[in-house]
Amino acid sequence: MNTSVSETRSDSRAARLKVLTHDTHDRLDTSIMAAAAFDSVEGYARFAEVQYLFHRDLDALYDDAGLQALLPGLADRRRSGLIAADLRDLGRGLPETDDVPAFTAGAVDGPTALGWLYVAEGSNMGAALLRKAVAKIGLSDDYGARHLAPAEEGPAAHWRAFTAALNAVSLTDEEDARVISGANAAFARVQALADARLG
Repeated sequence: MNTSVSETRSDSRAARLKVLTHDTHDRLDTSIMAAAAFDSVEGYARFAEVQYLFHRDLDALYDDAGLQALLPGLADRRRSGLIAADLRDLGRGLPETDDVPAFTAGAVDGPTALGWLYVAEGSNMGAALLRKAVAKIGLSDDYGARHLAPAEEGPAAHWRAFTAALNAVSLTDEEDARVISGANAAFARVQALADARLG
C-alpha cells in the first residue's frame, strides 16, 4: 500500500495509522495464524512468550510522565504482569533474551512511543477472537489467558478512549511521521519475535 501521510491527512491519527500500517499488520496476523498458535497449549505458550517480549520492549512507556499526561489511564493499560502470570500458569519461566528493550526509562521519544502504544492497544481489540480460540484448549481469563481478558468497560470502549486521547495529541507533521514509523517498527518487532518463536 502506497498511501501517503498527506493523502490521509483529513482522517484522524488513529485512522491514518490503520491505513499506513495495514501491510505490516496484515503480514503479522497471517504469520501468527499460519503458526497455529491457538491450536494447542504449547503453541499458545510460544505466542505468550512473543507477547511478553514485545511488552517488555515498551514496559517503560507506562511509567513515563509525559505519556501519562497525554494518555489518561496509561499506567493501568500495562499487560506485562498479566502475561508473566499466564506463562507461570503454563509452567513457563519468562523467556530469556539478550535484547535491550526498545524503550528504557528516561529515554523515550514521545511520538515514536505513541506509535508503539497504538500497536499494543490495538492488539486488545483482536484479543476477543483469540479468547474464544484459547477457551477451546482449556485457558481462560483466570488461567493462562489473563492478558487476553477484556477491560472492565469492554474492548471497544477501552479502544475508543485510547484513540480519542491519541487523536487529541498536538503534533507537527514530522512528529506525526515518527508516530507512523513507530507503529510500523512495533509491528516489525512482533513479526521478528513471531518468526523466531512460532516457527
